[in-house]
This record gives sequence, C-alpha cells and structure tokens, in this order.
Amino acid sequence: MIQFADRLHTVEEYYFSKKLREVRQLISEGKPVINIGIGSPDLLPPTSVIDSLKESLTDNIAHKYQSYQGLPEFREAVANFYQDKYQVILNPNSEVLPLMGSKEGILHISLAVLNEGDEVLIPNPGYPTYTSVTKLVGATPVFYDLTEENKYQPDFEELEKLDLSKVKMMWVSYPHMPTGAKAQKDTFEKLVAFGKKHAILIVNDNPYSFILNDDPQSILNINGAKDVVLELNSLSKTFNMAGWRVGMLLGNEQFINQILKVKTQQDSGMFYGIQKGAVEALKTSKEWIENQNHIYQKRRALIWELADKIGCIYDKNTSGMFVWAKLPEGKSSEDMVDELLYNHDIFVAPGTIFGSKGEGFIRFSLCVKEEEIKKAIERV
Repeated sequence: MIQFADRLHTVEEYYFSKKLREVRQLISEGKPVINIGIGSPDLLPPTSVIDSLKESLTDNIAHKYQSYQGLPEFREAVANFYQDKYQVILNPNSEVLPLMGSKEGILHISLAVLNEGDEVLIPNPGYPTYTSVTKLVGATPVFYDLTEENKYQPDFEELEKLDLSKVKMMWVSYPHMPTGAKAQKDTFEKLVAFGKKHAILIVNDNPYSFILNDDPQSILNINGAKDVVLELNSLSKTFNMAGWRVGMLLGNEQFINQILKVKTQQDSGMFYGIQKGAVEALKTSKEWIENQNHIYQKRRALIWELADKIGCIYDKNTSGMFVWAKLPEGKSSEDMVDELLYNHDIFVAPGTIFGSKGEGFIRFSLCVKEEEIKKAIERV
C-alpha cells in the first residue's frame, strides 16, 4: 500500500475547500444558499486590464516560457505603484519578485527561511495558511494573541516574555485578516525594532490596504525596514483579479535572491498575458478604486444590518472586504454558522478557522451583491 508523507498528518484540507463542497451540494439539492463567507471578488477588473490581456495573446512571445522574475515592465509597474501609493522606493530589478498569487509566496518564503525545528510567530486570529505551511516545512508555530481590547495589535510586552531563541520568522497582516484592523501609527515601527533586536524576519501580508481604507500603508515605509522585512501584496482584492493569481514579494535584494532559488524550482514564470494585464491594473486611476469602495460601502452597510439582526457587535472603523462580528454571549462560532446555513440558507465563516481567539466571532464577506444581502436580511 502506498504510504503518503508524514508531513500530511500535520495539516488538514483547507476549511473553505471542504465547506464549499457542502454548500455546493446543498445548492444542487435545490437549497437557495447565499454565500457570504468567502472573499472572492465578484466585480470585474478594469476594462483596460481585460483589453490588455486580449491584445497580448497574439504577441510573438505570449505563449512561451516566461522569466522567473517576470517581465521588466511588470516589475517597473510594481515599483511605480509602491512609490505612488505607499511612498516606498523599490529597485524593480532586484527588490520586486512577481508571484502567482501571494499564497504562493507564503510557501516560497517558508521553504527559503525555515529549517526543521525553527519556530514561527503566527497571529491568533490570523490567516490559516501561515500555520499549515509552517507545519508542512517542519517548523513549529508559536501563536501570539491579537485581542479586541488591544485593537488587534501585537502585544510587544507579551512577545518579549517568550523564549525567542528558536524564532526565525514572524507573520503579520495589516490591514488584518480576518478582523479588518489597521496597523496603529507605531505598530510597524515596533515590528521593525523587534525584528532587528531578535534577528527575526518580519513578513507583512498586505492585500487589503486599498479596500475601504483612506490611508494605505506599507511596512517598508519604515526607516530600516528592508533590513528585516519582506512584504507580500496582491492584485486579487484591489483590482478584482483573484482568479488571475497575481501577487508580488517586495524586499531587499539578498532576501529576494534566496527566495528566487525556491521559486525557480516551482514554476516557469507567470503567463505573459496575465503580466500584461497586471501592468495595466497597476496604472488604474484613483477614481476607479474609489468607485469600487463606494460599492463596498453600500454592501457593508447592509452587512451591518444583517449582523444587527443576528445580535452581533462589530467595529465600524475597520478596512478590507470583511466584517468581523462578535456573537451574542454564549453562542459558539460553528453553531451559529450551522444555524444560519441549515435554518436560513446563509453561509458565513466561523471565526474559529482563524485560530482559538476567533471563537465567539463570525466573518461576513463583502463579495456579495446588495440584492443577495437584502434577501439574507429578510430570511433572518
């Protein structure tokens, strides 16, 4: 009998992969399920992006293998975008690495940095892939709590009490997923100082900074950040291009070159047409982004109304494409998810998939049309 790798015992199938199968089964049985659980943008990318993709398909090199480091014009567009939007100066030739989605980058970084037995600081609540990839490469997750009382910022006093001798890397994500909390003014400064003090690589996962956020920030804007920081970013959420799988890794040349060693063994470069579309996306006007946010604002107001009907509490001063909602006292996350799914044909995400600190919370997505949210409100 074929025996699979022991590392698979450390992880389970991704929650949404399993649960969405159940949702699809219910729909096939005639249940009118409204999916408010997953952050997959339902709006279209800018028209110019789609046009650029179409036009590129007949270019002479469009269907050949592409460079592992991406088209020069793509890297240049990323550098220009970072300078314009975040006031961060990047060398497009050495400090920008295109990725097939930032999720790919989580694995590449982990393979390049971590040895078996190394430890990784992971936010609780936080994106589940940080934990699963850490386990897959043989490293050990060390969870640090993010609390409502502390506005979901790292508690550096508590972090300093930990045995950090084996910690090699720390994951952060601001604006935070799943809560939508934005980094406070000094959080990035403290993270850079903490990384330097303990020789810990800080990785900020930053795909949500333009969704319902008037003040986009990059941790690379902090003086000296490139010494200990990498940042992941993505076109998925900002430009409604989740299925295109376009992300990028930003950081100093030494770090990028080490991660490139892993990437070159994993793929043969992003499809030419997708890169051409990405170049066009990064030139998109501020007005287009504002228009997208106007749509999300209207949806969010309806989600707040739905959350009110369920008896939830939520923070209106957050960003990103989710609403993180605290359940009434005594309600568990997964019980509430099942109650909404089986009694009202509404699917939302339980807070527990993001860590133990997610118990007592549910997460709503804004990637749902207004009419559907209104139907959900009526059902409840």
